Amino acid sequence: MRTYRELFGTPEFTPFFLTASAQVAATTASGLALGTLVYAATGSPLLSALSMFGASLAQVVGAAVLLSAADRMPPRFALTALALVAALGTAAQALPGLPLWVIFAILLALGMAGSLGGGVRLGLLDEILPESGYVLGRSVLNISTGAMQICGFALGGVLLSVLSARGTLVAAAGLYLVAAGLARFGLSRRPARAEGRPSVAATWRANAWLWSSPPRRYVYLALWVPNGLIVGCESLFVPYAPGHAGLLFAFAAFGMLVGDAAIGRLVPHRWRARLGSPLRLLLAVPYLLLLLDPPLPVALAVVTLASAGYSASLLLQERLVALTPPHARGQALGLGSSGVLTMQGVGAALAGAVAQHTTPATAMAVMAVASVAVTVFLAPRLRDSLREGGAVRSGRKPPPPIGSETSAPGGPVPEPPRR
Repeated sequence: MRTYRELFGTPEFTPFFLTASAQVAATTASGLALGTLVYAATGSPLLSALSMFGASLAQVVGAAVLLSAADRMPPRFALTALALVAALGTAAQALPGLPLWVIFAILLALGMAGSLGGGVRLGLLDEILPESGYVLGRSVLNISTGAMQICGFALGGVLLSVLSARGTLVAAAGLYLVAAGLARFGLSRRPARAEGRPSVAATWRANAWLWSSPPRRYVYLALWVPNGLIVGCESLFVPYAPGHAGLLFAFAAFGMLVGDAAIGRLVPHRWRARLGSPLRLLLAVPYLLLLLDPPLPVALAVVTLASAGYSASLLLQERLVALTPPHARGQALGLGSSGVLTMQGVGAALAGAVAQHTTPATAMAVMAVASVAVTVFLAPRLRDSLREGGAVRSGRKPPPPIGSETSAPGGPVPEPPRR
């Protein structure tokens, strides 16, 4: 599958795409509104950053206790229910006079629920598309994320000036309801991918099995850490440029869109293994220029160029799918997604803490240097793990597992760790 016509001609992909797009737009608009609301009330860069990305910190808890449900719940029901929960929680945050601790408690609860959503969505994508369409389909979802973030930040900026931050939160809750309707009436009813009852023990066993493979482990670290540190830079856009934060977010989303489109549609498969580390360096290095306090057009160019480096995640997700048996891909991809979001929350907290004692531009430079250091450290280990685990195949068939591939009620039967 090489064309967008073939992709959108696949049954169910269009409603799946629209559901995901509506949720991204809702998340984007609500995050900008909440960050603005908290910064206006507290004047704290740390609390503002945490209000925009703090839900990601709860992803680690959700990944530890809920993620086994990603393969053990009917996907249509799960996506509909999660969108309704997000709508309810976002609307509650708009209530006047709500104490700050209650706003953050709701934020963390929504983050825990959201940890399940990534695994459900990506596992369902694996079912909807044929093997040859995974990279293109995942690329289109990433492009949609960039486009919807541009629209969400633009819409959020307009709504903030017209309706206020609380009115923007109510509008975002309405978008979550749209996503729930699209999931319920646009997707087919499908059974769960794996048998057994979701449980904390099943989640831990499967996560430990996924982590036991060195090739997968290095892929997870490369997915999580450089990305999360640079999201820490983005979390400081509001204190860095209070009057132009929406514009910075929109240009960053545009850069991500361009990078994902290029990797998904234009870059031949034989080049992909070579581009991961350069793209992760591109993600970080441009932020060092913000130390020079450039004019707004230059700052916009910096964040656009850097955000093209997010496309490195697409290559790592492709490798993760190739390294994971089909019955465990929902949880494997969900663990990857939850780890990304958790590290984004950690990055936002770290960046906010540094900015609290220095300046936003200095904190961005510190996070960029840390991201470069992690990328350089992981580069040879990813090359070694690729040779050890087998090169990523052009399709999606995983490497032959050692032992059984059957799914038991307690989770997949573990394979011995690769040495």
